[in-house]
Amino acid sequence: MITKLTSLLKVANIFLSDQQKAQLVAYVGLLDKWNKAYNLTSVRDPQQMLVRHILDSIVVVPHLKGKRFIDVGTGPGLPGIPLAIVMPQAQFTLLDSLGKRVRFLRQVQYELGLTNVTPVQSRVEEFPSETPFDGVISRAFASLQDMVSWCHQLPSAQGQFYVLKGVRPDEEIASLPAGFRLVFVEALQVPELEEERHLVVIARQWPYGQ
Repeated sequence: MITKLTSLLKVANIFLSDQQKAQLVAYVGLLDKWNKAYNLTSVRDPQQMLVRHILDSIVVVPHLKGKRFIDVGTGPGLPGIPLAIVMPQAQFTLLDSLGKRVRFLRQVQYELGLTNVTPVQSRVEEFPSETPFDGVISRAFASLQDMVSWCHQLPSAQGQFYVLKGVRPDEEIASLPAGFRLVFVEALQVPELEEERHLVVIARQWPYGQ
């Protein structure tokens, strides 16, 4: 698994320490183990998890700005756990409404020794953000319209929404509600993944952004 991960990282031009690689592989091991009872992901093959979960998550790192992030609808910790491993200087709140997923995340946090993640069980629209975040991240969570309306209170005035999508969601972009603007859309290249991947970055406008 380490050899496979190293090969994928090389293709993606991502450089990680041996400890980070070991943590990512250990996370895949826990995901595989708990998946049998908790049904955390439809991906059953650990080798495919490296491609479809690990690399699929961390290819966005060059585009993230800030130190405090929240991963809304994180599920089993995607993309939050891989990002926290790759970005140890940043803090990640992992938000999910299902208790079994949050229990899994706490086990991952304990076993991998991750001090920069905070698993929280809550519906996103009920989560009180006392300190705004630099970035609000989601992957396979909701439409752009739903995300910005449910999460509008979470980013700081300069904070941004980072939405991981498959096919470029042009219809959703065109339907963004007033008060939000598209910053950019980036086509992402994930090694050994033939499906399309895009990162959509959205910011708030006045009056939201003041």
